[in-house]
Amino acid sequence: MSKYETVMVFSLTKGEEAAKELMEKFKALVESNGTLESVDEWGRRKLAYLINDEAEGYYVLYNYEAAPQFPAELDRVAKITDGVLRTLIVKQ
Repeated sequence: MSKYETVMVFSLTKGEEAAKELMEKFKALVESNGTLESVDEWGRRKLAYLINDEAEGYYVLYNYEAAPQFPAELDRVAKITDGVLRTLIVKQ
């Protein structure tokens, strides 16, 4: 088991409630595959540049411990989920 941190930026086109639902979905995915240490909601932030014609995103930071193959699965699920603008997964 290794420690990881993941920053996700969710789209706000469907509102903050939709972004919070996505946050809970990924929180449950991390909990089912590892040990979630903390979830830090940064909230609505202005993006440095437009992503899919959007100027703002909803930022969330997950700190967790998981098996080495889980981050690849998390990244795969994030890439096929509508409403996820960007992800960054780092091994601590």
